[in-house]
Amino acid sequence: MRRLGCKEVAESILQKIKEEARRLERKPGLAVILVSHDAASETYVRKKEEAALELGFEHRQHTFEEDASEDDILALIDKLNGDDSIDGILVQLPLPRHIDEKRVIERISPDKDVDGFSPVNAGRLLIGEDAFIPCTPKGIMHVLSYYGIETAGKDVTVIGRSNIVGKPMAALLMQKGADATVTVCNTKTRDLRAHTLSSDIIIVAAGHPGTIDSSYVKDGSVVIDVGVNRIPDSTKKKGFRLVGDADYDSFAERDVSITPVPGGIGLMTVAMLMENTLESAKRRQGL
Repeated sequence: MRRLGCKEVAESILQKIKEEARRLERKPGLAVILVSHDAASETYVRKKEEAALELGFEHRQHTFEEDASEDDILALIDKLNGDDSIDGILVQLPLPRHIDEKRVIERISPDKDVDGFSPVNAGRLLIGEDAFIPCTPKGIMHVLSYYGIETAGKDVTVIGRSNIVGKPMAALLMQKGADATVTVCNTKTRDLRAHTLSSDIIIVAAGHPGTIDSSYVKDGSVVIDVGVNRIPDSTKKKGFRLVGDADYDSFAERDVSITPVPGGIGLMTVAMLMENTLESAKRRQGL
């Protein structure tokens, strides 16, 4: 098994971002909106803040209680849209049920949508125009490039069809330059193993631990594990451990390249958020 660790990939990208940000007339500005005190969301937001501050970005966090009104959140987004010191606006998902996630995302200016979730950026990506690319798929493309994994002419299976990972991942891989043949599987796929066994690259973003194991892949294939799942583990201080959607240990004796969890694609997601924020700052400064 070949371990495709992402720490060194992310660190090399962040170093380049830091150097480039120093040369700007104004430091990049990132605003993060967090609604509620969900532990996982707070952890993700903290990691983003740490990365932004390390790079010398301006970072503003706006935290709302879980019962916050949708109108208050929309009013803040409107204010940030008009703030020239802010280049990127991120709303941490998921949102409480009483808030319309679609309406909130669509309220963010496409020019500051560094998550790449707005319909405008999604549409631009699909037709191959310049767009903010969702951070996780963008990070996966960086990892494939870093390790010299060719996509042109390859059969790729994407497991999961979310707007955050699955759909934009498929769109990226089918673009000219990537030139992959892409299959997207979902919970209604009748024979998932048949698809993955014929694939050169498998990207699993199902959100369920153990979605695939070594019996799902052929020798020489690449597995990109996007999942981050907490499972109980009494041997750990916190009472749980993190695992991906692939059964990592089952690949130990196989001729397969695979990203680990933790230490994998999650690191790239944060790095790509910083890269998108820098890109927005450069555009808005006419660079």
